[in-house]
Amino acid sequence: MHFDQFAADYKQVLDKNVALSGEDSEYFAEYKARYLARRLSPDFTGKILDFGCGVGLLSRSLKKNLPAAKLDGYDISCASLSCIERELTSEGTFTNDLGQLGEDYDLIVIANVLHHVPVAERSATIQALAGRLVAGGRLAVFEHNPVNPATRWAVKQCAFDTDAVLLPMRETVAHLESAQVRVVRQDYIVFMPRVLAWFRRFEPWLAGVPLGAQYALLGEKRG
Repeated sequence: MHFDQFAADYKQVLDKNVALSGEDSEYFAEYKARYLARRLSPDFTGKILDFGCGVGLLSRSLKKNLPAAKLDGYDISCASLSCIERELTSEGTFTNDLGQLGEDYDLIVIANVLHHVPVAERSATIQALAGRLVAGGRLAVFEHNPVNPATRWAVKQCAFDTDAVLLPMRETVAHLESAQVRVVRQDYIVFMPRVLAWFRRFEPWLAGVPLGAQYALLGEKRG
């Protein structure tokens, strides 16, 4: 619940934390949403849950890039939820009550959330979310890459990452597999700072190089 104290200026704190990249928090939210749009197609019409939606940065980008989807959001921080634009909350369920969420999601997105979940509770968290997917539904996980030294430095400096315990990709893959979610894609992402923006077009070819600032996993629930 410590995120309540950061809700009002969450974006400003995050912008400061990622300033070394030359970008702001909206760039990273848009990066993730576009990644998913490429994997699912922009005309995706399913039901999405943004788990750990915070103040709605990623939710906004998801709605922009997947406009035909129905979007719900969950976060433990009531103060953060209250900061989300009415335009989003009026079209879906945005709540801190798990009981208000559905069990028929076509896609659940967990973006930079698992490193805040206590290590002993991570497997159960993934299993519970997998249980809210329809058969063949997708689970997308974005996480900080602990192999990247710039990522470790940024997390150490971040005011709301004091409880963070980073997960290597192999640990996250194991959690998905134990929840009967078959990993269909695993990519390292976010390689180039803004000063090297011209080279970002080559990032898809670097997806197997474990030096990206973050990584993305896309899994499919087994029938």
